[in-house]
Amino acid sequence: MVSHKKSWQDKMANKKGIPKVLILEKNFPCYPPLAKMGAKVGDRVVLTNPTDVAEVMNNIPQGKLITINEICRKLAKKFKVDACCTLTTGIFIMTAANAAEEAKKEGKINNNPYWRTLKSAGFLNDKYPGGQEAQRRLLEEEGFKIIKRGKKFQVADYEKYLVGV
Repeated sequence: MVSHKKSWQDKMANKKGIPKVLILEKNFPCYPPLAKMGAKVGDRVVLTNPTDVAEVMNNIPQGKLITINEICRKLAKKFKVDACCTLTTGIFIMTAANAAEEAKKEGKINNNPYWRTLKSAGFLNDKYPGGQEAQRRLLEEEGFKIIKRGKKFQVADYEKYLVGV
């Protein structure tokens, strides 16, 4: 029996029953980061599709950056809810990045500048294709200064480059 492993581009397909709005509870895996962003138990939280996340990422112009927190704020605003699940958004950010590189290798056009999407606090994403080193190189090519923080890398003064919500 031959198993077919889904490609990253296949994983970008919209999921049935999504977007889905849930009422935030303390036992949700995304509760701690959402609480840090100001969400409270009882708030309405959206689970979105990978295409919703990629759409935000696709619109980050050169010279600008976005973090997972800003993506979540934009999606919460789009779906008229209090918050957006950071866990699924983080997974979809990684999926979109890998799908973009996969498409590029196949000679397909993909205009997702995923390297401009950072983790919270401006840190680089080690789950991107090529890890932090590849993201670092792409950001430095665009003129961003990268600083080392232990084993992690961060964009210096990343806040002043953030796209508004």
